[in-house]
Order: sequence, then structure tokens, then C-alpha cells
Amino acid sequence: CPWQGPYHELTVHEAECTHPTKTGNELMEILDEMDQTRKKEMQLYNSIFSLLSFEKIGYTEVQFRPYRTDDFITRLYYETPRLTVLNQTWVLKARVNDSERNPNLSCKRTLSFQLILKSKINSPMECSFLLLEGPYDDVKINPVIYHFVFTNENNETDYMPLPIIDSVECNKLLAAKNINLRLFIFQIQK
Repeated sequence: CPWQGPYHELTVHEAECTHPTKTGNELMEILDEMDQTRKKEMQLYNSIFSLLSFEKIGYTEVQFRPYRTDDFITRLYYETPRLTVLNQTWVLKARVNDSERNPNLSCKRTLSFQLILKSKINSPMECSFLLLEGPYDDVKINPVIYHFVFTNENNETDYMPLPIIDSVECNKLLAAKNINLRLFIFQIQK
């Protein structure tokens, strides 16, 4: 049974749990789903381990700070100061609920981010990157590897979802004064 909860609710759950009455075939379906989830997780971690063998790897702590737009109806967004990784200058931007008109009226909140290369480069720069929780935060982020080829004409990614596990964790981040994360960039050599 995949139930998780506080110990004092265990006896109530055991009395109501349907798993002990399931047939073997039903349990095998549940176990197959769990196996598929674990297999996807292992593929992701194997991908991260292969990225760690790249020659050019950079990481840094990033701090998103809240700002408001100058529009008539102001919108909240987040931005990091300029940061240097792999001898290039970068900025990260983030927005709440993809800049919907009134994210404060929604109880389900999300953050999306984009990575922007501020340096001028001589040739295209192919990178994989991911954002993870910082060393002093307890936000739960599922690692997702993103990929982009940066050029002088195409120097910013689209907005991509910050893979926070749920909207409760997102609300914790939004309640903080600053959002502290760790950025990893892996340059792919030709």
C-alpha cells in the first residue's frame, strides 16, 4: 500500500484500506505502475550522471528576487542578478502562473522560468541545464533536464515549468522573501 501519513492515523487507514482485499492481478497492476515510475526515475538519474561526466560543467547558487512590472495592472515576476557560469554571463527570470492576470485568485500556483545568456558568443553554445533546491532551502523540486542551443540571435529559452512537486511547495516559495535555488549548466562539446 502506498499510503503515507502520520503514525496516529495508521489504525484508521488500516481499517479503511482496500489493498488487503485486492486480488493478485489488481496488486500486480499497481506494482507494474510503481515499477514504471521507478524506471523513469532511474533513467533521469542515469541522464544526470552522464551529464556529470561532461568536460564543461558549471553551477552556482541563484537568488530570485521579486519585482513588479510598470504596467497599469502590475504583474509579479522574479529575476536573479547577473551570474557567471562557464565563463558566460546569465540571468534567470521566473513568473507566477505564466503571468495570468490575477494569480492571487488561484489556489493552484506554479512557477515557470527562463534562462537568458547575456554574453556575446562566437559560435552556438549547446547546453543542458537544471534547477535544484539550494543548500539552505527545503523546497521539494523534481529534477528535470532542459536542453537549449544558445546563439547571439536566440539567447533566451522559452519559459519552462519549475518542477516543484505541488502547489503547496510553490506557495512556500512565494511566501519567502527570496527564492534560493542551485543552477547547473552542462556545455555539450561537438
